[in-house]
Amino acid sequence: MASPHQRSGRLGIGIIGAGRVGPVLGAALAGAGHAIVGVSAVSDASRDRAEAMLPGAPILEIPQLIERSELVLLAVPSAELGALVEGLATAGAWQAGQLVIHTAAQFGIGVLAPALAAGAIPLAIHPAMSFTGSSIDIARLAGAYFAVTGPAPVLPIGQALVVEMGGEPVIVAERDRAAYADAIETATTFSSSIVDQATGILGGIGFGSPGRFLAPLVRSSVENALQRAVGPEDSLGLPLGS
Repeated sequence: MASPHQRSGRLGIGIIGAGRVGPVLGAALAGAGHAIVGVSAVSDASRDRAEAMLPGAPILEIPQLIERSELVLLAVPSAELGALVEGLATAGAWQAGQLVIHTAAQFGIGVLAPALAAGAIPLAIHPAMSFTGSSIDIARLAGAYFAVTGPAPVLPIGQALVVEMGGEPVIVAERDRAAYADAIETATTFSSSIVDQATGILGGIGFGSPGRFLAPLVRSSVENALQRAVGPEDSLGLPLGS
């Protein structure tokens, strides 16, 4: 298989995992001109999601998917990622020169070591946004930040893929992925739980649409807090990819 540096910009992409993230990123990459060679989807819900987001993309078994793909996107639960990568390495599925990308926040490329040992090219790319698994997410990718971790020679590939999806790449060192994941989990869990608690209280006193009532308040409060965090320079203070 040819090196990614020797290919034209168009890649054949296989997606393992048809939850909320994989099909959305696949659709964004397809919109940038890449070819979706197939999707691995087990449940009825995941098959329906794959068909809705990636119409015409075949549902394939994982070994067949990997065999056909120049880029394999692993969009599976974090708890399953390590065993999946190791099991596929044991089965001899990974191919030399093949890009292997996972989307888990807490892991860098260490979890892809078995694929790397087989000659695959590892990248960790995590979109810092909450997904619905629907076409709404495609628009939300525009301007979203993605944490990119990988070997230095490969980082430009990861950055380019993020830009193609409409996002902004931010390089996160391997040693910092755990702290990064903690920040993402804190922001996600806290914001969700606070909204759930507040809407529950308002619902308890008779508000018919507490979510609609709170939406402007929550959005403005979060935007104000983020503006304070950004500061007067209007910069995240992070090493953005170029």
